[in-house]
Amino acid sequence: MAKESMKAREVKRAKLVAKYAAKRAALKQIVRTGDPVDAYEAAQKLQELPKNANPIRMHNRCKLTGRPKGYIRQFGISRIQFREMASNGLIPGVKKASW
Repeated sequence: MAKESMKAREVKRAKLVAKYAAKRAALKQIVRTGDPVDAYEAAQKLQELPKNANPIRMHNRCKLTGRPKGYIRQFGISRIQFREMASNGLIPGVKKASW
């Protein structure tokens, strides 16, 4: 049950990131290039945005299990699922090394 709620939380974060993306980008541009007074105000507004609207808080998750750690980008799954699937021959072009 905890796994499902974590996936739902990640989906919720993705929606928030998409919702505030334009606003965050505009405020960050002001912070970078605006005069100090405007930059300070923009920074204050950035802090008022929801914490989960920051794309840095998004986390890659295994497509099969939802595991957040040990993620292999090339395959989109966790190391544990990768090892299982590779051993069973379910991933084309991948075979277990033995030397």
